[in-house]
Formats: sequence, C-alpha cells, structure tokens
Amino acid sequence: MTTFTLHDQNSAPDAAKPLLAGSQKAFGMIPGLHAVMAESPGLLEGYQVLHNLFVNSSFNADEKTVVWQTINVEHACHYCVPAHTGIAKSMKVSDEISNALRDETKLPSAKLEALRDFTLAMVRQRGELETKQLDDFYAAGYTQQNVLDVILGLSQKVMSNYTNHIAKTPIDDAFKAFAWDKK
Repeated sequence: MTTFTLHDQNSAPDAAKPLLAGSQKAFGMIPGLHAVMAESPGLLEGYQVLHNLFVNSSFNADEKTVVWQTINVEHACHYCVPAHTGIAKSMKVSDEISNALRDETKLPSAKLEALRDFTLAMVRQRGELETKQLDDFYAAGYTQQNVLDVILGLSQKVMSNYTNHIAKTPIDDAFKAFAWDKK
C-alpha cells in the first residue's frame, strides 16, 4: 500500500505552499488533512474554498456541527470526527450535541434532529429525496437555502472523508483526546 506524504512548506508542490501557509495562519498548525491534500493543490484549494463557504452558510454553529458530524459519522471518518469535535468546542457547541452526534443518540432539539435526518437522507439517497422528506425539513423550520447549504457541506465532507479513508491520515495531536470509532 502506498503511504501518502504529509507535506509541509518544504515538501509541498509550489502551488500548495501558499495554501498551507493559510492553513498555518488559520489553525496555528498545518492539519494532517491539509498536509495530505497538498499533493493535489487543486483539491486542497477546493476544500478550503468549500470550507469557507460552508462556515459562512445559512447555518448557526450548532447546525454546522450537525451537518459536518452527521456526514463524518455516516462515512466513519476516523480523522474528521475527532477534528470536528475539537472544532465544535472552539465554536462553543455543547458537549451534549457533540456527544449525541458522535454516539448517534438523540439530539437535544427536534429541529436539530430534523437537520440530522435530512442530512442522512441526502447522504444515503444521494440527493434523490422524496417530497415528504423535503416537506418535513421545511416544517421543522428550514428553507430551500438550507437544503442547498446541506449539499455544500456534503461536498466539502466528501473531499475530506474520502481523502482520509484513502490516506489513513493520522489524527493531529490537538484532536487525539477526541479519538473515535464507529459503533
């Protein structure tokens, strides 16, 4: 099996170097995911753009976490679940929400549960949702923009989850305390 390179500023392709510098500035480190993605500067840039777009989407911090972690858990991403647990803490998302997402147990509100259900349907049905699923999502208080923003978040997570599966990206020291395995 091929081992993927964890790039730094010295080893990265030239086109990836400014992207890694941006990661260093934003996170105080180069996350392992970014270090792997640097091999394909287009992938790293695309991921960073989608990340920034999703961070500025129609969702609040709790809702962003629900979308991200629902997808991470469904895809059983050994790297992203711990990373987004740490990110959720930095975003002041409650441990109750984080633990419910990680453990696939009930969320503290019906609205967040509706978001998780909708996100899971999008992942599992590859966007082929039934009218009732959309109607239920709208009835929970969500909008068409929210539907499309779930697709945005899913696009970002496919890039990271699949990269981590293939590369077996090691968990960053900052997130090791949040290590996770799918039950």
